[in-house]
Amino acid sequence: MQQLGRQGDHSSLRALALKEVKRAIWRLDAWIEGEGFRGWDPFDALNSPVLKALSLRNRRLGQVCVQVLKRLPMNSRPFLGIPKGYNPKGMGLFLASYWRKHRMAKQTATLQKVEFFADWLRANVSRGYHGACWGYNFDWPNRSFFAPAGTPTIVNTACIGLAFMDLAREDESRVLGVPALQTARSACDFILCDLRAERPASDELCFAYTPLDSRRVHNANALGAWLLAEVAAQTAESDLAKAALASARYTARRQRPDGAWPYGEGAADAWIDNFHTGYVLMALKRIGDCLGTDEFAAPVRHGYRFWKTQMFTPQGVPKYYPGKLHPIDSHCVAVAILTFLAFSDVDAEGRDLAVQSANWGIAHLQNRAGCFDYQITPICRIRIPYMRWTQAWMQRALTELTLTGETLV
Repeated sequence: MQQLGRQGDHSSLRALALKEVKRAIWRLDAWIEGEGFRGWDPFDALNSPVLKALSLRNRRLGQVCVQVLKRLPMNSRPFLGIPKGYNPKGMGLFLASYWRKHRMAKQTATLQKVEFFADWLRANVSRGYHGACWGYNFDWPNRSFFAPAGTPTIVNTACIGLAFMDLAREDESRVLGVPALQTARSACDFILCDLRAERPASDELCFAYTPLDSRRVHNANALGAWLLAEVAAQTAESDLAKAALASARYTARRQRPDGAWPYGEGAADAWIDNFHTGYVLMALKRIGDCLGTDEFAAPVRHGYRFWKTQMFTPQGVPKYYPGKLHPIDSHCVAVAILTFLAFSDVDAEGRDLAVQSANWGIAHLQNRAGCFDYQITPICRIRIPYMRWTQAWMQRALTELTLTGETLV
């Protein structure tokens, strides 16, 4: 990938770039807060009474409704009766972002938002499971199964659990009145007790996506293992550490020779994309750090090299697929920033590339209102301001970049 400049120019370039990041995040925060943290989602088609009736709760028909609405350049949701809502995963991302804002600013208003997100998440767990868990605020028909609204997923639960772990590591749960570690530990019970786990070898396991299916998806499996490892590092529970290692092994050992991971192991899940690869890389790296093992160092190094060299243009634009640029997606930009930052301790270019990704996204995807457009396709730009998929992820990434800014200049 193209570097930002000569070594002697890096400090001045970083300083200028980070000023743009701070301006961009101020505008984005204002837009998100102005919306009250509620919004639409690319997959919320069946929150429309009309489309829900037309789909007849049939998975295939539901998929058609979701995919058609997702690809329309204009926003038809107001006309279809789809309300803006709180998305649990989005609320988890906001919890992680505003906790970092509180660490930087130590403002009462920011702390109150952290308390709001934490309280909302604890009050809106999916009921009837062994531990705290979260799904989506819409019915989700996908390639493999139909998940009614509220069906918990390992991805949502892991992301939210990791946000609570951010609080737990700082020992601020007493200040907030939120049992952060307790909530994250409870989420581990959901992963271990409520999800099917495939065990192809005695030292491997792969967690399913939801309690309804047995789909083997690598980023989902790795994210679940990441949460288990983070909690084990705090509680010293060997059972959690053992499960995290076995889960990470399953994914690490199914890396392709070129360094990539497919989305999943099913015949319909063989594609490779940018942001899911970023999730796998961050998860496996952090699992090794938490559990004090270099078992995954080689596959992570190989995978990072593939991702860095094959998933971006020379100008740093994130490709959606290795051989295909479009759609250019804000979600890919956000995960690129986070992944480059996560690897900045082992990649001398990582921090520069995180700044480059952020500034490209700001220049090409942030609109006048302050929010980020969803996608640029070969034929049009989709400007629908999805709250969870786009705004929450971009806020999370830009906040992380701002938090580390003092070491970037």
